[in-house]
Amino acid sequence: IMYGIAGERRLTEWEADWLPGYEGSRPVRIGNAAAAQRQLDVPGEVMETIHLSIGCGLRPRRHLVDLQAVLLDHLEQAWTLPDQGLWEMRGTPRHYTHSKVMCWVAFDRAVRLAEAHDRPGPVEHWRRIRDRIHREVCERAFDPDRGTFTQSYGSLELDAALLQIPQTGFLPPDDPRVVGTVEAVRRELLADGLVARYSAGGPDAPDGLTGGEGTFLACSFWLADALLSIGREDEARALYERLLDLRNDVGLLAEEYDPRARRQLGNFPQAFTHVPLIRVAYELDRHAPHARRGNPEAPPAPGEG
Repeated sequence: IMYGIAGERRLTEWEADWLPGYEGSRPVRIGNAAAAQRQLDVPGEVMETIHLSIGCGLRPRRHLVDLQAVLLDHLEQAWTLPDQGLWEMRGTPRHYTHSKVMCWVAFDRAVRLAEAHDRPGPVEHWRRIRDRIHREVCERAFDPDRGTFTQSYGSLELDAALLQIPQTGFLPPDDPRVVGTVEAVRRELLADGLVARYSAGGPDAPDGLTGGEGTFLACSFWLADALLSIGREDEARALYERLLDLRNDVGLLAEEYDPRARRQLGNFPQAFTHVPLIRVAYELDRHAPHARRGNPEAPPAPGEG
Protein backbone atom coordinates (compact mmCIF):
# COMPACT_ATOMS: atom_id res chain seq x y z
CA ILE A 1 0.00 0.00 0.00
CA MET A 2 3.01 2.34 0.08
CA TYR A 3 6.50 2.88 -1.21
CA GLY A 4 9.61 4.64 0.03
CA ILE A 5 10.62 8.00 -1.42
CA ALA A 6 12.99 6.22 -3.81
CA GLY A 7 10.43 3.57 -4.77
CA GLU A 8 11.46 1.03 -2.14
CA ARG A 9 9.00 -1.78 -1.60
CA ARG A 10 10.57 -3.13 1.59
CA LEU A 11 9.95 -0.70 4.46
CA THR A 12 11.08 -2.71 7.46
CA GLU A 13 9.92 -1.08 10.68
CA TRP A 14 12.13 -0.69 13.74
CA GLU A 15 12.11 1.45 16.87
CA ALA A 16 14.72 4.07 17.74
CA ASP A 17 14.28 3.66 21.50
CA TRP A 18 16.95 6.23 22.39
CA LEU A 19 14.94 9.08 20.84
CA PRO A 20 12.33 10.87 22.96
CA GLY A 21 10.01 11.73 20.07
CA TYR A 22 8.15 14.98 19.60
CA GLU A 23 6.94 16.07 23.06
CA GLY A 24 7.58 12.54 24.33
CA SER A 25 5.67 10.78 21.54
CA ARG A 26 7.20 7.34 21.91
CA PRO A 27 7.95 5.00 20.30
CA VAL A 28 9.85 6.61 17.44
CA ARG A 29 9.50 4.24 14.50
CA ILE A 30 11.59 4.10 11.33
CA GLY A 31 9.90 2.48 8.32
CA ASN A 32 6.28 1.36 8.39
CA ALA A 33 4.94 -2.13 9.10
CA ALA A 34 1.73 -1.22 7.27
CA ALA A 35 3.61 -1.72 3.99
CA ALA A 36 3.01 -5.45 4.45
CA GLN A 37 -0.67 -5.17 5.39
CA ARG A 38 -3.72 -6.18 3.41
CA GLN A 39 -6.08 -3.21 3.03
CA LEU A 40 -9.06 -4.20 0.93
CA ASP A 41 -10.58 -0.71 0.75
CA VAL A 42 -7.85 0.56 -1.59
CA PRO A 43 -9.01 -1.13 -4.84
CA GLY A 44 -12.48 0.29 -4.24
CA GLU A 45 -11.03 3.78 -3.87
CA VAL A 46 -9.15 3.34 -7.15
CA MET A 47 -12.25 2.06 -8.96
CA GLU A 48 -14.30 4.97 -7.63
CA THR A 49 -11.65 7.39 -8.91
CA ILE A 50 -11.70 5.77 -12.35
CA HIS A 51 -15.50 5.93 -12.41
CA LEU A 52 -15.58 9.61 -11.42
CA SER A 53 -12.80 10.51 -13.84
CA ILE A 54 -14.51 8.90 -16.83
CA GLY A 55 -17.76 10.53 -15.78
CA CYS A 56 -15.98 13.88 -15.89
CA GLY A 57 -14.69 13.31 -19.42
CA LEU A 58 -11.47 11.29 -19.12
CA ARG A 59 -11.28 8.89 -22.04
CA PRO A 60 -11.35 5.22 -20.93
CA ARG A 61 -7.94 4.35 -22.35
CA ARG A 62 -6.60 0.82 -22.50
CA HIS A 63 -4.45 1.11 -19.39
CA LEU A 64 -7.54 1.94 -17.31
CA VAL A 65 -9.32 -1.13 -18.66
CA ASP A 66 -6.28 -3.26 -17.82
CA LEU A 67 -6.04 -1.74 -14.33
CA GLN A 68 -9.71 -2.46 -13.68
CA ALA A 69 -9.27 -6.08 -14.76
CA VAL A 70 -6.29 -6.58 -12.43
CA LEU A 71 -8.09 -5.03 -9.46
CA LEU A 72 -11.27 -7.03 -9.92
CA ASP A 73 -9.44 -10.31 -10.49
CA HIS A 74 -7.58 -9.71 -7.24
CA LEU A 75 -10.69 -8.72 -5.28
CA GLU A 76 -12.70 -11.69 -6.51
CA GLN A 77 -10.37 -13.88 -4.46
CA ALA A 78 -9.45 -11.44 -1.68
CA TRP A 79 -12.71 -9.80 -0.60
CA THR A 80 -13.64 -12.74 1.65
CA LEU A 81 -10.40 -12.41 3.64
CA PRO A 82 -9.86 -10.37 6.83
CA ASP A 83 -7.65 -7.31 6.58
CA GLN A 84 -6.19 -4.45 8.63
CA GLY A 85 -8.62 -1.91 7.26
CA LEU A 86 -8.52 1.78 6.50
CA TRP A 87 -6.79 2.68 9.76
CA GLU A 88 -3.92 0.18 9.40
CA MET A 89 -4.82 -1.72 12.56
CA ARG A 90 -1.88 -3.46 14.20
CA GLY A 91 -3.99 -6.15 15.86
CA THR A 92 -5.30 -9.39 14.42
CA PRO A 93 -6.85 -8.95 10.94
CA ARG A 94 -10.63 -8.68 10.97
CA HIS A 95 -13.51 -8.48 8.53
CA TYR A 96 -13.77 -4.69 8.61
CA THR A 97 -17.11 -3.37 7.43
CA HIS A 98 -15.67 -0.36 5.59
CA SER A 99 -13.28 -2.63 3.68
CA LYS A 100 -16.16 -4.87 2.57
CA VAL A 101 -18.23 -1.86 1.52
CA MET A 102 -15.34 -0.61 -0.61
CA CYS A 103 -15.04 -4.06 -2.21
CA TRP A 104 -18.71 -3.67 -3.10
CA VAL A 105 -17.86 -0.24 -4.56
CA ALA A 106 -15.19 -1.77 -6.81
CA PHE A 107 -17.62 -4.23 -8.43
CA ASP A 108 -20.49 -1.75 -8.47
CA ARG A 109 -18.45 0.85 -10.35
CA ALA A 110 -17.26 -1.78 -12.81
CA VAL A 111 -20.88 -2.68 -13.54
CA ARG A 112 -21.84 0.98 -13.93
CA LEU A 113 -18.95 1.72 -16.28
CA ALA A 114 -19.74 -1.29 -18.43
CA GLU A 115 -23.42 -0.35 -18.66
CA ALA A 116 -22.91 3.36 -19.28
CA HIS A 117 -20.01 3.18 -21.72
CA ASP A 118 -20.55 -0.19 -23.39
CA ARG A 119 -17.27 -1.45 -21.99
CA PRO A 120 -16.22 -5.10 -22.17
CA GLY A 121 -16.31 -7.41 -19.20
CA PRO A 122 -18.24 -10.17 -17.44
CA VAL A 123 -20.92 -7.80 -16.14
CA GLU A 124 -23.28 -10.48 -14.81
CA HIS A 125 -20.40 -12.10 -12.93
CA TRP A 126 -19.42 -8.75 -11.38
CA ARG A 127 -23.03 -8.08 -10.48
CA ARG A 128 -23.33 -11.44 -8.67
CA ILE A 129 -20.20 -10.75 -6.61
CA ARG A 130 -21.39 -7.23 -5.83
CA ASP A 131 -24.76 -8.52 -4.62
CA ARG A 132 -23.15 -11.25 -2.54
CA ILE A 133 -20.94 -8.71 -0.76
CA HIS A 134 -23.96 -6.51 -0.11
CA ARG A 135 -25.94 -9.37 1.44
CA GLU A 136 -23.05 -10.45 3.63
CA VAL A 137 -22.38 -6.96 4.99
CA CYS A 138 -26.05 -6.40 5.79
CA GLU A 139 -26.27 -9.77 7.53
CA ARG A 140 -22.96 -9.83 9.42
CA ALA A 141 -22.00 -6.20 10.04
CA PHE A 142 -25.29 -4.80 11.33
CA ASP A 143 -26.22 -4.81 15.02
CA PRO A 144 -30.05 -4.88 15.14
CA ASP A 145 -30.14 -4.30 18.90
CA ARG A 146 -28.35 -0.95 18.59
CA GLY A 147 -29.58 -0.19 15.08
CA THR A 148 -26.11 0.44 13.68
CA PHE A 149 -23.42 -1.06 11.52
CA THR A 150 -20.30 -1.95 13.50
CA GLN A 151 -16.60 -1.71 12.79
CA SER A 152 -16.21 -5.37 11.87
CA TYR A 153 -18.30 -8.52 11.67
CA GLY A 154 -19.64 -9.46 15.08
CA SER A 155 -17.90 -6.63 16.94
CA LEU A 156 -19.38 -4.02 19.28
CA GLU A 157 -17.01 -1.24 18.27
CA LEU A 158 -18.00 1.63 16.03
CA ASP A 159 -15.94 3.23 13.28
CA ALA A 160 -16.30 6.70 11.76
CA ALA A 161 -15.62 5.20 8.32
CA LEU A 162 -19.15 3.77 8.52
CA LEU A 163 -20.35 7.32 7.87
CA GLN A 164 -19.28 6.86 4.26
CA ILE A 165 -21.89 4.16 3.57
CA PRO A 166 -24.43 6.62 2.09
CA GLN A 167 -21.67 8.41 0.13
CA THR A 168 -20.80 5.20 -1.69
CA GLY A 169 -24.39 4.38 -2.61
CA PHE A 170 -24.24 1.10 -0.68
CA LEU A 171 -27.51 2.12 1.01
CA PRO A 172 -29.67 5.20 0.49
CA PRO A 173 -29.39 7.99 3.08
CA ASP A 174 -32.96 7.51 4.30
CA ASP A 175 -32.44 3.81 5.07
CA PRO A 176 -33.05 3.33 8.83
CA ARG A 177 -29.75 1.45 9.10
CA VAL A 178 -27.89 4.48 7.77
CA VAL A 179 -29.70 6.90 10.06
CA GLY A 180 -29.10 4.59 13.01
CA THR A 181 -25.39 4.39 12.22
CA VAL A 182 -25.06 8.18 12.03
CA GLU A 183 -26.84 8.48 15.38
CA ALA A 184 -24.65 5.80 16.96
CA VAL A 185 -21.45 7.53 15.82
CA ARG A 186 -22.71 10.81 17.25
CA ARG A 187 -23.59 9.08 20.50
CA GLU A 188 -20.42 7.03 20.98
CA LEU A 189 -17.54 8.62 19.06
CA LEU A 190 -17.94 12.34 19.77
CA ALA A 191 -15.40 14.16 21.96
CA ASP A 192 -16.22 17.81 22.54
CA GLY A 193 -18.39 17.72 19.44
CA LEU A 194 -15.71 16.24 17.15
CA VAL A 195 -15.37 12.65 15.92
CA ALA A 196 -12.83 10.01 16.92
CA ARG A 197 -11.83 7.42 14.34
CA TYR A 198 -13.14 4.42 16.26
CA SER A 199 -13.80 3.02 19.72
CA ALA A 200 -10.39 2.83 21.40
CA GLY A 201 -8.88 1.78 24.66
CA GLY A 202 -11.15 -1.14 25.55
CA PRO A 203 -10.04 -4.73 26.10
CA ASP A 204 -11.15 -5.65 22.58
CA ALA A 205 -9.61 -2.62 20.86
CA PRO A 206 -8.25 -3.86 17.52
CA ASP A 207 -5.53 -1.29 16.91
CA GLY A 208 -2.86 -2.91 19.06
CA LEU A 209 -1.95 0.49 20.55
CA THR A 210 -2.09 1.96 24.04
CA GLY A 211 -3.26 5.41 25.02
CA GLY A 212 -5.64 7.80 23.31
CA GLU A 213 -5.48 10.18 20.39
CA GLY A 214 -7.02 13.41 19.20
CA THR A 215 -10.20 13.55 17.21
CA PHE A 216 -9.67 12.83 13.52
CA LEU A 217 -10.67 15.86 11.48
CA ALA A 218 -11.58 13.96 8.31
CA CYS A 219 -14.06 11.93 10.36
CA SER A 220 -15.73 15.10 11.60
CA PHE A 221 -16.19 16.25 8.01
CA TRP A 222 -17.64 12.81 7.21
CA LEU A 223 -20.19 13.36 9.97
CA ALA A 224 -21.15 16.73 8.51
CA ASP A 225 -21.57 15.08 5.11
CA ALA A 226 -23.65 12.25 6.57
CA LEU A 227 -25.87 14.66 8.50
CA LEU A 228 -26.52 16.59 5.31
CA SER A 229 -27.35 13.39 3.43
CA ILE A 230 -30.00 12.38 5.99
CA GLY A 231 -31.65 15.79 5.85
CA ARG A 232 -30.12 17.58 8.83
CA GLU A 233 -28.68 20.54 6.98
CA ASP A 234 -28.60 22.94 9.93
CA GLU A 235 -26.60 20.50 12.05
CA ALA A 236 -24.27 19.73 9.14
CA ARG A 237 -23.65 23.42 8.49
CA ALA A 238 -23.02 24.15 12.18
CA LEU A 239 -20.44 21.35 12.43
CA TYR A 240 -18.79 22.45 9.18
CA GLU A 241 -18.47 26.04 10.40
CA ARG A 242 -16.98 24.83 13.66
CA LEU A 243 -14.39 22.80 11.79
CA LEU A 244 -13.47 25.82 9.67
CA ASP A 245 -12.81 27.75 12.88
CA LEU A 246 -10.06 25.25 13.74
CA ARG A 247 -7.94 26.22 10.71
CA ASN A 248 -4.67 28.05 11.20
CA ASP A 249 -3.90 31.56 9.98
CA VAL A 250 -3.51 30.43 6.35
CA GLY A 251 -6.60 28.22 6.35
CA LEU A 252 -4.99 24.78 6.71
CA LEU A 253 -5.79 21.81 8.92
CA ALA A 254 -3.79 18.96 10.38
CA GLU A 255 -4.69 15.29 10.74
CA GLU A 256 -6.15 15.55 14.24
CA TYR A 257 -7.38 18.07 16.79
CA ASP A 258 -6.94 17.84 20.56
CA PRO A 259 -10.11 19.23 22.19
CA ARG A 260 -8.42 19.44 25.61
CA ALA A 261 -5.30 21.30 24.54
CA ARG A 262 -7.26 23.08 21.78
CA ARG A 263 -4.62 22.63 19.11
CA GLN A 264 -4.00 20.70 15.95
CA LEU A 265 -2.01 17.45 16.05
CA GLY A 266 -0.37 15.02 13.67
CA ASN A 267 0.53 15.36 10.01
CA PHE A 268 0.26 18.95 8.79
CA PRO A 269 -1.13 19.95 6.41
CA GLN A 270 -3.15 16.79 5.83
CA ALA A 271 -4.68 16.19 2.38
CA PHE A 272 -6.97 13.53 3.86
CA THR A 273 -8.60 16.29 5.93
CA HIS A 274 -8.99 18.79 3.12
CA VAL A 275 -10.62 16.42 0.61
CA PRO A 276 -13.83 16.00 2.69
CA LEU A 277 -13.67 19.72 3.56
CA ILE A 278 -14.03 20.48 -0.15
CA ARG A 279 -16.72 17.83 -0.63
CA VAL A 280 -18.88 19.15 2.22
CA ALA A 281 -18.43 22.73 0.99
CA TYR A 282 -19.66 21.65 -2.43
CA GLU A 283 -22.62 19.72 -1.03
CA LEU A 284 -23.67 22.53 1.32
CA ASP A 285 -23.51 25.03 -1.51
CA ARG A 286 -25.45 22.71 -3.80
CA HIS A 287 -28.23 22.41 -1.22
CA ALA A 288 -28.32 26.13 -0.37
CA PRO A 289 -31.42 28.12 -1.39
CA HIS A 290 -29.37 30.43 -3.63
CA ALA A 291 -28.15 27.45 -5.65
CA ARG A 292 -31.71 26.27 -6.33
CA ARG A 293 -32.90 29.76 -7.18
CA GLY A 294 -30.15 30.10 -9.75
CA ASN A 295 -30.74 26.65 -11.18
CA PRO A 296 -34.34 25.42 -11.12
CA GLU A 297 -33.15 21.91 -12.04
CA ALA A 298 -30.86 21.66 -9.03
CA PRO A 299 -31.90 18.85 -6.69
CA PRO A 300 -33.80 19.92 -3.58
CA ALA A 301 -32.26 19.69 -0.16
CA PRO A 302 -33.11 16.51 1.75
CA GLY A 303 -36.68 16.70 2.99
CA GLU A 304 -37.81 19.21 0.33
CA GLY A 305 -39.93 18.55 -2.73
